[in-house]
Amino acid sequence: MQRGKGMKFVGDSRIKAEGRMVNMPKDYSEYPGKTEAFWPNFLLKEWMVGAVFLIGYLILTVAHPSPLERQADPTDTAYIPVPDWYFLFMYQLLKYEFASGPWNVVGAIIMPGLAIGALMLVPFMDTTKERRPSKRPLPTAFMLLAFASIFYLTWESVVNHDWEAAARQGAIVEEVEFDENSEGYQIYAGASCIGCHGDSFQGGLGDPLVNNGLTVDEIKDIVINGRGDMSPGLFDGSDEELEVLAEFIESLNQ
Repeated sequence: MQRGKGMKFVGDSRIKAEGRMVNMPKDYSEYPGKTEAFWPNFLLKEWMVGAVFLIGYLILTVAHPSPLERQADPTDTAYIPVPDWYFLFMYQLLKYEFASGPWNVVGAIIMPGLAIGALMLVPFMDTTKERRPSKRPLPTAFMLLAFASIFYLTWESVVNHDWEAAARQGAIVEEVEFDENSEGYQIYAGASCIGCHGDSFQGGLGDPLVNNGLTVDEIKDIVINGRGDMSPGLFDGSDEELEVLAEFIESLNQ
């Protein structure tokens, strides 16, 4: 009989085939504390930690909602925009002479590009399997330098920024009805008050004038003698015009 001719092969389900892949995680009990199965052990822990942070973030957003500012006005050249806190270090960097003005491309593109490029090259520069920072001087030095730079620039930006002026600029001011053709508004616009206090009295470099709580005499005194950042002697009109202007500003109180 020729080999294989007339032979039949019978399979038995009770006999396990060699090399068969069982859809079950490997038993890691012989390596206690060193490793664990990705599913479901490790992944479940990751999900639990992520859920805790997500719930905490949602509670924070409900308890402390994002602050709102007045509606954006593209005609207001006195408004100074400020980025969110996580970009303050870049905002501060662009204030320095070597990264602003004609060198703006250095601070806005070249320096961040070098930092991101160095971060992308870290896996190729550090090929050791050692995890201790003391045994990895190059990556550790880069990370410490990056952290120190970001911390310092953010700190300088927070300390040197005029947050009170920024709050006045972005404050939501209640709108008030007024007649742009009235004599008081014409004096207000002609005396350059509009440049600091806004065309709708919303403020800018100067304080908002809506609901200012000042009397006519107090307004006249401030116009003549100045107050805070407002210099004295800015109004060069007559006494009659000053009286009309003060009465008009006092009428903005509701």
